[in-house]
Amino acid sequence: MVIDVMRLFAVTLALLFGLLQYDLWLGKNGIADYRTIVDEIDLQQQVNENLTLRNSEMFVEIDDLRQGLDAIEERARHELGMIKEGETFYRLVGEDSQ
Repeated sequence: MVIDVMRLFAVTLALLFGLLQYDLWLGKNGIADYRTIVDEIDLQQQVNENLTLRNSEMFVEIDDLRQGLDAIEERARHELGMIKEGETFYRLVGEDSQ
């Protein structure tokens, strides 16, 4: 009788331990969810870092545009192909080496 009660108690403890292990590894807020969240956080931090770098570059460009006309002139020359009055524009075209 005592041996049957001990076996039942041991089986109950083993089942309880298995259930707790299942919750730990596969249940809600378990190890699997933790790893997924950590990966998402790493990805979002990388995205945020890229956006921070882009914002920094934009702020530098904004400061250049606010402070001087050199940046505006450079942008007009490169993006719009403009030249100053009285300037002569030369385009050098190299020969194709075939």
